[in-house]
Amino acid sequence: MRAALRWTAAVVVFAVAGTGTAYGITQMKRTDVPGLATASDGRWDYPKITKPPLPSGSPGPFAPANKANAHYADLRALLLPAPKGAKADASLRGTDGWLPAKAFVAQYADADDRKTLAQKLTDEGLRHIAADGWTTPDGTHTRIYLLQFDTAIAADELFSPGLISYDSPVYALTGAPVTSYDDTVKSEILAGNVKASAYTEDKPYGAEDVRQAYLSAGDTLALVVQSRKGTAKAVPFEQTLTLQSQLLG
Repeated sequence: MRAALRWTAAVVVFAVAGTGTAYGITQMKRTDVPGLATASDGRWDYPKITKPPLPSGSPGPFAPANKANAHYADLRALLLPAPKGAKADASLRGTDGWLPAKAFVAQYADADDRKTLAQKLTDEGLRHIAADGWTTPDGTHTRIYLLQFDTAIAADELFSPGLISYDSPVYALTGAPVTSYDDTVKSEILAGNVKASAYTEDKPYGAEDVRQAYLSAGDTLALVVQSRKGTAKAVPFEQTLTLQSQLLG
């Protein structure tokens, strides 16, 4: 009888110990368990994204009461902040956070294109351009431009066919003379009501590989450009588009 009791006690002890170990492992993060750590997929460490407050009584851009799909928040506050460790590009901030239209069109390669686009911006009722940019430790240069117009209709017409066609942007950026449509950027990664058209530079690359995308969100358009010596990586590009769309959506 004593021998049976000792065996029973031993089984209980081992069962409790085993249960405790299993519970401990299920409570640990995957990266805390040896052999189960997950390597980084290339995403950047962005700060928590919070939409800026709206003026009192103003609806969001896609609220049912906002028939004009206007952004009433300060456009400068709708720019995506830089990720951790990035060096800011102060040249994009303009005066009081507003970038002149001539500085925006200056990034396009062809002189006639710059002139034509500048006139289009005027004709469609451009109100403001807010811009920001940074360079991450891996050498990726990011530029984000937000362009706000008098009406969502004007912005939508400039988005397409004014700035994009299906397989290529209408105007080539400096450093990206030939591009292809990037069908890996799906609507599923964007905030609702935000449209995107993305493009990758064709090989052979110039000094840097360039990725670019135009976003359309009500009365506001965005241009996101990322470039990097060697290859501009897809993961941080798509991450940047996702987060910027959340601020605009």
